[in-house]
Parts: sequence; structure tokens; C-alpha cells
Amino acid sequence: MYVGRFVVVGPGIGAYRVSSRSFPNREVVERDGMLTVVPTADAEPTDNPYVSYNCLRPADAGAVVGNGSHVDPVAEKVERGYPARDALAEALLAMDYEKDDYDTPRVAGVVEAETATIGVVRRDALLVEEVSEPTLVATYEKNAPTPFALDAVSASEAARDVYEADFEHAVCAAGVTVDGGGVTSAVYNG
Repeated sequence: MYVGRFVVVGPGIGAYRVSSRSFPNREVVERDGMLTVVPTADAEPTDNPYVSYNCLRPADAGAVVGNGSHVDPVAEKVERGYPARDALAEALLAMDYEKDDYDTPRVAGVVEAETATIGVVRRDALLVEEVSEPTLVATYEKNAPTPFALDAVSASEAARDVYEADFEHAVCAAGVTVDGGGVTSAVYNG
């Protein structure tokens, strides 16, 4: 099954995976404390604004994961003291779904040590909810929050586990853990 890009978040742990049929030549790189999806050196040039973006950004005592440029405004709102639910709802509503050929939903999550919140804005809905167990939301097929079996305990395991999840066209992934010691992130570029 092809679900496109997806986020998995639960209290203390989260991950993001790029799955793509159109732009498979991408990787996640660390830049200034954030993780960014970028084209690989052998990727064909494109002017598509949805190909490169921050997919994981630390924010206050947690981290934001997502599939596009909305990650930054969500993180900025969290850093200014907004509750995770409000930060997700406001940023997703303001940026709306992607205006591409597929009306691609924007998905995102906020991971904190004791809580997690997940959200999606689609052409027909805005859904944001706090979750108590690992929960997935994807751009296609599974575009509403759905429980997801994520047994990882480290950021690197989370990234690898979502990369290896049984969905088609895996490209790259990022993982994060949040605890009293701070935020730890990891990259898995297949």
C-alpha cells in the first residue's frame, strides 16, 4: 500500500518517513539542529516547492515532525508557549493542504516527554488530537490518526522502524526521542 509521507508520534517518541513515487532521490540531513529533507546529489533539478523542507525541528521541551514547510511555524508557536494542539491547528489551518495535483494533505506531530499531539489538514478536514500511544497519520490512504505499532525506544530505532514499515516507496526517515535529558534525533537514509 502506498500511503505517501507519514508521521508517527507518541509520548516521548516520534518519526517521519518520506515515501515517494515522484521524487525518490532525497535524503534527510542535519542542518543547524534540525533535520531537513533535501534532494540527493544525483536528483534531477526541480522547482517543486514541496521537495525540500525541515521535517524535524526541536521546539521548547519537545520536537515537531512533519511533511513540509509547516514544521517551522508549528515549532515557532510551541516555542512561544502555545499548547501543542493550538500550534498544530493554527499552523495547519493557515498553510492548508498543498496546492499540487493531488491536494496533498499536510501532516505533523508534536512530541513531548509525557504527551504527543498529531494533526492533518486535508482538502475536506482539519484533525488534531492528543494521543497516548504511537499514532500514524499519512498523506494518502491513512489520512486520519490511526494507532501504529512502534516498539522503538531510541531515535535511531524509530527512524529505522518507520523506514522499514510495510508501505511502498520508502525513501528516507527521521526519528526523535524526548525525555528529561532533552531531544535526540536520528536519520535513516536507507
